[in-house]
Amino acid sequence: MEVNVLINKARLENRIEEMAKQIEKDYEGKDIVFIGILKGSVMFMAELAKNIKSNVELDFMDVSSYEGTESSGDVRINSDIRNSIKGKDVIIVEDIIDTGRTLTYLIEYLKQKQPNSLKIATMLSKPSRRIMELNVDYIGFSINDEFVVGYGLDYNEKYRNLPYIGYLE
Repeated sequence: MEVNVLINKARLENRIEEMAKQIEKDYEGKDIVFIGILKGSVMFMAELAKNIKSNVELDFMDVSSYEGTESSGDVRINSDIRNSIKGKDVIIVEDIIDTGRTLTYLIEYLKQKQPNSLKIATMLSKPSRRIMELNVDYIGFSINDEFVVGYGLDYNEKYRNLPYIGYLE
């Protein structure tokens, strides 16, 4: 399979820096907890955190809803966060938002843990695929309905390490 560049490395890095500045401004003087959704969000979350000067606590959840290239609609939490988020300002960090099912589920789940605030940051959004109404606070790029890989996104565990976002031919 051939991978074509959709968003090059420089454009990706510039946008992540812009997002980090906005988050810093919105959370001035506050500590933030990033909850990264494994595995796809790792590169994006690391880069976002590196560009924020205030304290950022990192935690992860392993959630599955995909089988191959399609969302199954069934959300499973394989691994939960390790630390309490009660009274904390939390940002869920996602690689891509497709139908919105997974995040809708996660928001309701995490609200039960009583965070002070709960927002969403995503590297990519596919609004044309959205099934669930979702308010996304920080969006890197809105893209068309293409199967994308790179910068953490995979196809059967391949292509995650690409330094750009590409689409498969």
